[in-house]
Amino acid sequence: MGAIYEHLVRPVLFKGDAEHAHERAIAWLRLLGRVKPLVKGMEWYNSPRHAEPIELFGLTFPNAVGLAAGFDKNALCWQVMGALGFGHVEIGTVTSQEQPGNQRQRLFRLPEHEALINRMGFPNDGADAIAKRLGKHKRGRGIPVGVNIGKSKVTPLDQAAPEYIDIFNKLADGADFFTINVSSPNTPELRRLQEKDFLRQLLGELNRNNAERARKLGKERIPLLVKIAPDLSYRDIDDVLTVVQDVGLDGIVATNTMLERPIELGDKDETGGLSGRPILPKARQIVHYIHLATGGKLPIIGVGGIVDERSAGEMFDAGASLVQVYTGMVYRGPFFAREVAQSLVWRYAEWV
Repeated sequence: MGAIYEHLVRPVLFKGDAEHAHERAIAWLRLLGRVKPLVKGMEWYNSPRHAEPIELFGLTFPNAVGLAAGFDKNALCWQVMGALGFGHVEIGTVTSQEQPGNQRQRLFRLPEHEALINRMGFPNDGADAIAKRLGKHKRGRGIPVGVNIGKSKVTPLDQAAPEYIDIFNKLADGADFFTINVSSPNTPELRRLQEKDFLRQLLGELNRNNAERARKLGKERIPLLVKIAPDLSYRDIDDVLTVVQDVGLDGIVATNTMLERPIELGDKDETGGLSGRPILPKARQIVHYIHLATGGKLPIIGVGGIVDERSAGEMFDAGASLVQVYTGMVYRGPFFAREVAQSLVWRYAEWV
């Protein structure tokens, strides 16, 4: 199936604008979602054989491969991702109010490097609209649904915590877990929230709000993770880990897109975050560093540069508990998650 996509479908899609192709893909998936029996059949067919469910921060993941934030920004097609073989999906990034994002053209393909550059700037319909779409999701049913939340472009840093809390409260009923995005390179000053003092305030207030909400409702608190940039120094990562452990967060997502341009990209000078194959070495190194620094006790979702089965295996070898893909699906096709998940089953099965 992957070969058909790469040789017949992808060349057609790649002739047009990258963001328009993405919008068409969302439309096709929404159409698929209307045919419920087909979705159910595909979920069964595309589930990796002999896969053992993964228990992590109180949730059950049917397989190890998730869809990274950025694809289904507005929670329009998350219901069908299990039919493509995904074991979880992360929607967003969601901001408190609707915002258009940065000016188009803002998404660029680098086919020779199996990479993308984006400077989207969190375009989304806002927390209220997205909460209504997630209202159909019941926590603990189907594949886990994560919600990636971020600061609006116009929100000053000292008001970031109230905005994140507002988004959390609006979306909590439909989320299995939250990822706190403080690492996109495309929102002014957002990455400053990774600094120790800003991060401690933000994560501390969010976690207290989470616990208080759970106490009032008589429910379990919702797992919270934080997503970091691949451009951080190891000293910066140490600061992040100190805050994460002190506050009691449930895990870390490593990593977001990268500002650095590896030498092999040559004169690719579009501004924005780089994803895809070129960032694998950096993302893998950071995952491994976090794994060692925390003694393997902090769950890590590894993201960045996973474009084939081998790179996914390398991320797990580095210490990831789960992985997420997005750019790899652009280059390998809609059933890439199924192929990766099955390869991981065979790679790590004790009886192989």
